Amino acid sequence: MNPSKKIKYISSWIKSYVEQMPTRAQSLVIGISGGIDSSVSSTLSAMTGLRTIVLSMPIKQKENQHDLSLKHQKWLVEKFNNVEAHTISLDKLFESFSSTLKKFDNEHGFANSRARLRMTTLYQVAAANKGIVVGTGNKVEDFGVGFYTKYGDGGVDISPIADCNKTEVWELGKELGILKEIIDAPPTDGLWDDGRTDEGQLGLQYNELEEAMNNPNSENREKYEKIRKLNLHKMESIPVCKIPN
Repeated sequence: MNPSKKIKYISSWIKSYVEQMPTRAQSLVIGISGGIDSSVSSTLSAMTGLRTIVLSMPIKQKENQHDLSLKHQKWLVEKFNNVEAHTISLDKLFESFSSTLKKFDNEHGFANSRARLRMTTLYQVAAANKGIVVGTGNKVEDFGVGFYTKYGDGGVDISPIADCNKTEVWELGKELGILKEIIDAPPTDGLWDDGRTDEGQLGLQYNELEEAMNNPNSENREKYEKIRKLNLHKMESIPVCKIPN
């Protein structure tokens, strides 16, 4: 399916999902980071014509990342009259959280806590606006290597681009006219003070991950499987203790 048809299909899918809900949602709520995934997902949401609430939620954010988020906010609001944008600084909340839990200091834990604070914020805004939270994860991250925070950016109600590889998301972004600065920016989860990139953390480029995901004989298959194995607990159902009769 070409990018134009994919765009129409995904946007229609989002709208159809809402219309078929037992109690129809009155808004779509989505966090935007200045990255390609959230930029594409938020634009597809806006295209439904449904009330779309986009949130930029900086937590000790690198200035260039936050700038891209704000630029995408502005672009959306100017392009769609059903979009409203809010910037909610979570710096003080995170400072209080990390200070309260300083006895349990752990860099990786606090990085994931940033994502979980954002998830909590999204659901609070959704509750106040009778909305649902729209996810931004792509196929490689959500179903390939599990590169997301459990109960953080993985905590959503619907995942419109979770069947699109990262390279497909870039194609959708170009077709949608997403800002070139966002398309060209190195993907990053924005959870680390040193601004590390996604590909730097994964140790493989996205095109290499996609090739390894689809080709059992790939030279990168072993690396892919190793990353996937470490994150399977995120992608599989929660283990439940079944009591025998």
